[in-house]
Amino acid sequence: MAPRGIRAARILKETRKVNKWADKGWKKSKKGNFMNPFAGASHAKGIVLEKLGIESKQPNSAVRKCVRVQLIKNGKRISAFVPRDGCLNFIEENDEVLVAGFGRKGHAVGDLPGIRFKVVKVAGVGLYALWREKKDKPRT
Repeated sequence: MAPRGIRAARILKETRKVNKWADKGWKKSKKGNFMNPFAGASHAKGIVLEKLGIESKQPNSAVRKCVRVQLIKNGKRISAFVPRDGCLNFIEENDEVLVAGFGRKGHAVGDLPGIRFKVVKVAGVGLYALWREKKDKPRT
């Protein structure tokens, strides 16, 4: 039973303050995006540090092509998936890439353990356009 009476305001206020955090919607609006490497943004630019081959989870058997990227805005290092067959050939180390989320709001997708992001652009050119041979990668 909640406290009643003329001197109950402090207890009611403190209880309300504590119990607000049980409300998922309120908590999400107040907490911020401290854990998200993009800090709330949808995309982020970064520099490729190395190319990786990550083995897929059971029952699948494959080596998924990924890159290790250091974000420009805050220096955090993330792993990003390189979609489509042969697209890793368009990416070299020290290239500037645009990275986006993988579509599950911060969760890993499919059989890729711990990969939450994907590469969208390389050196300002869309990866899909390079793959379809619509555009060439600029020489720098």
